[in-house]
Amino acid sequence: MPLLEETTVVQDRPPTLSVVVIGNGPSGICLSYLLSGYQPYLATGAVHPNPILYQKLQETKQLPITEQDLEYLSEGLEGRSGNPVAVLFDTLLHPNADFGYEFPPVLQWRRDKQQQIPHLVLGRATPGGAWHAMEGSMLTISLGIWMELPGVNYRDLTNGKRRGVTDDRATPEEISSYYRNYVKLMGLQKNFIDNTHVTSVQKLSRGHKTEGVDGESLEQGGGGLGDGENGEFNGNRVECEDSGGGATLWEVRGYQRVQKDTHVPFCLFAENVVLATGASDFPVRLGVEGEELPFVLHGISDLGLAVSQGKLDSKSDPVLIVGAGLSAADAVLCALSANVPVLHVFRKNIDNPDLIFKQLPKTLYPEYHKVYNMMCSQPHTTSMAAPAAANGPQTVSIASTMCAKMCSKPPHAVTNMATNSGGLLSPDYTSFPEHCVVSFQPDMKCVLQGNNSLKAFKISMALVLIGTNPNLCFLKGQGQYLGIDPTKPISCKQNPIEIHPYSFECTKEPGLFAMGPLVGDNFVRFLKGGALGIASCLIERLKKKDKLIDSGGHTLI
Repeated sequence: MPLLEETTVVQDRPPTLSVVVIGNGPSGICLSYLLSGYQPYLATGAVHPNPILYQKLQETKQLPITEQDLEYLSEGLEGRSGNPVAVLFDTLLHPNADFGYEFPPVLQWRRDKQQQIPHLVLGRATPGGAWHAMEGSMLTISLGIWMELPGVNYRDLTNGKRRGVTDDRATPEEISSYYRNYVKLMGLQKNFIDNTHVTSVQKLSRGHKTEGVDGESLEQGGGGLGDGENGEFNGNRVECEDSGGGATLWEVRGYQRVQKDTHVPFCLFAENVVLATGASDFPVRLGVEGEELPFVLHGISDLGLAVSQGKLDSKSDPVLIVGAGLSAADAVLCALSANVPVLHVFRKNIDNPDLIFKQLPKTLYPEYHKVYNMMCSQPHTTSMAAPAAANGPQTVSIASTMCAKMCSKPPHAVTNMATNSGGLLSPDYTSFPEHCVVSFQPDMKCVLQGNNSLKAFKISMALVLIGTNPNLCFLKGQGQYLGIDPTKPISCKQNPIEIHPYSFECTKEPGLFAMGPLVGDNFVRFLKGGALGIASCLIERLKKKDKLIDSGGHTLI
């Protein structure tokens, strides 16, 4: 393997790999499983509840799903993903899950070592990706069984004895532990390189000569890319010859953190690159005045830290929480559990059908419905409104904001504990539907606008939780040209990467694939479909070239 530190790598790999996967979360782990020769077949005696799909599966049951026509199998299926292969794989792993059933998978897995595709999975930490950084006391939005990967039952690894229907959800700590153990149990460790940061991914023409990562470091590393069939290390230059993979190669550069303060650079080459980075790197910002002030934060962990350190309590000025998603709801619950008063600001109307709360069953998600109940039942009164500027919040001046009524804590529309639709209300909570933040002021005041009025409140902290964006800084132009709208940044909700629907290959860049949140699949249930589509595509291409891979990971022609 062509990393530059001999003591940290295995030296039995060709310098040009078939696949490099960037990201070691559930997307990358599932793909590694399929690329390691594990093939899904229709299980003997299994009957799928969808009779049309079952008939199709019966027609070619001797073949693994990865070698069948995914477009044909996906036709007519409906689900909560816009990617047809994601819906297909989900219904094979969790038949009729959306109707509340827990049927067993109709797949059985067999390992064919001749179908292995040499690959590496590069991740910033241990396998599990962003799950390791999540607050451990929360519960996942998905059921625990929906978080599992093929071949290993989630409950078997987590001793999942559940006490009730809501307890079938999991904590991030349970999920991150499951993913780490999954990689070990399935024997995938040799494909994973942890603590790596990719800094550059660029396409090279065959025969292209490229400088080493760092001439001096390369020579000191001892071996570097080494001598190999597809590449030759000569001083600080590398020549990549055609290995039969096509017209181009991808050069992947970065560094590996081998100790706390030691970074070792690397450079490797791949015929295909898969983007599986997720989309939680950069918080979306409001872009308003004062957002850079130290009391304006963008992560729920900051709230938990402040509470644990005693910086926030029932006597504090309110915490302002901006957003109407699950992260914002988690922050509301966290603050109220510590008796910290909350001002909850969001742009949407409480009846907007796109609110996530309207898509969650009350029996499974009672805590989120409690938040939604408060959002509906405890809005701020409008009697304190000041006239808004004629041109809206973007053009409100400092002078006009100072005309707003200033107060340390707002009155509550509901100040007594009451019950509405089965949910207990909190006197420490006030919602501001159809409001937006105009500015944050150095004196710890926040100016809001809604319903043609300006309001300003004294706060102790602001949490802006309106989504996250991926970090694709290693791609040309942050990868923006790969989006459905190439004029806008990549966003999992607003502008995902445009892919071919059955192969997950980027439409604008052959040999580059994307999966998971980058293509709009934010739930583990559905991001596994990307692994199926990519593995199926790569296996088909290898077969067309009459190339097989032996158990040692070497290509036979």
